[in-house]
Amino acid sequence: MKLLQKLRIDPYLLILMATMALAAVLPVSGEGAKVFGVVVNLAIALLFFLYGAKLSPRVVWEGISHWRLQGLVFASTYLIFPLLGLGVAFAARNVLAPELVTGLVFLSVLPSTVQSSIAFTSIAKGNVAAALTSASLSNLSGVFITPVLVGLLISQGNVGIDTSSIVSIGLQILLPFILGQIARPFIGNWLATRKKLTSLVDRGTIILVVYGAFSEGTVEGIWSAVSLDELAWMLVFCAVLLALIMGITAALGRLLKFDRADRIAILFCGSKKSLATGIPMAGILFAGPTVALIVLPLMLFHQLQLFVCAILAQRFGNNAPAELVEPELKPAQ
Repeated sequence: MKLLQKLRIDPYLLILMATMALAAVLPVSGEGAKVFGVVVNLAIALLFFLYGAKLSPRVVWEGISHWRLQGLVFASTYLIFPLLGLGVAFAARNVLAPELVTGLVFLSVLPSTVQSSIAFTSIAKGNVAAALTSASLSNLSGVFITPVLVGLLISQGNVGIDTSSIVSIGLQILLPFILGQIARPFIGNWLATRKKLTSLVDRGTIILVVYGAFSEGTVEGIWSAVSLDELAWMLVFCAVLLALIMGITAALGRLLKFDRADRIAILFCGSKKSLATGIPMAGILFAGPTVALIVLPLMLFHQLQLFVCAILAQRFGNNAPAELVEPELKPAQ
């Protein structure tokens, strides 16, 4: 551990790398995958229950009513990112198969992640309430906006609306959060003295999501569907997309004079794309065997964003002002 500290290597990143390697060698599949999916869903539910129990209603309302932040995240997700996606896809058209180029545009019109955006914002000591509301609103609106953007920008497949996604988001995220709010008067003070519990759930949930995503890719054989050259090019294009959107959201956060906590929420919510939402949507919006290739750029981007954001979140958290007191950690009133 001391050697890792001297080399400035975060042990958590090594755990993520080990998780990827484990998924490549021993992926969860079959009935085990179904059980693991339940475990992941329960972990996510526990995470949002804890957030609900920690956040005061006043802080939640402040997050929802912070219209400047919510507007910037929304614009980043559904305007700036799609424009960048079109530009990168245009540059990739001569080196990637058409399905992979379509996949680059598709990932750019997806909603933001929920659990990892909030987890990284929490680790970085950012505005968790704003991240919770903006990421949740992004997913709810994405059920309607993403199919429309697919129809406008890609013109493939039958555009449809997966209304069951709304129910899924409500059961997995909003319901546990509401239950946490109800339980806050009883356990809020107890949680305020046990900061490591939420931190453990934050990191543990991300590890579970990474293992599940890589396991699915390994089992489906999606990594062998394209050449190594195309994989390398896709990684480059995904890295360019991520660098551009993170640079733009960081610059806009400073330009519009948001404070540190808000800038962190904007960075993590405005630059992320949801694999959990994207794969089911792809199955509805695109027909035939091309679906596996279309979602491949999304899978690469998803893993890349997790690693980059893990590094940044840990660095922001370590460099947070000593006097910083997160409002969500105040004792229950």
